[in-house]
Amino acid sequence: MTVTVKNIIPRKQAENVQTTQYTATNCKTIIDKFTVTNTTAGAVTFACNLVASGEAAGVSNLVLSTRSIAAGETYTCPELVGQVLEPGGFISTLAGAATSLTISASGREIT
Repeated sequence: MTVTVKNIIPRKQAENVQTTQYTATNCKTIIDKFTVTNTTAGAVTFACNLVASGEAAGVSNLVLSTRSIAAGETYTCPELVGQVLEPGGFISTLAGAATSLTISASGREIT
C-alpha cells in the first residue's frame, strides 16, 4: 500500500454550474483539508457533493448544502474533512456566483 499526500484540488475559482473538481482514479482518497474563500464584497453560496463511481451529483450525495460564505470569509468545510472517496468517486461543487469563491483541497491517495 502506498500513501501519497497531494493537493487534490489546486487553488481555483469555483464554477457556478455543477462541476467535477477531482476524481479518485485507481485509488482511495481521504480528504484532509478543504477551504472555500469568498473574494467578493457580498455573501455567496457554496455546495459540495461526494459522488460514488457511476453516480451523478444529486441530493443523495450532497455533503455540504448551499452554505453561505460571507464576504472575505474562508470556510474550512469540516463536513468534508475525513471523508473517503472510493476508486472512481469524485468531488463536485457548485458556487452561487462565478469567479467569486476560491477553492482548494488536499488529501491522501491510497493505492
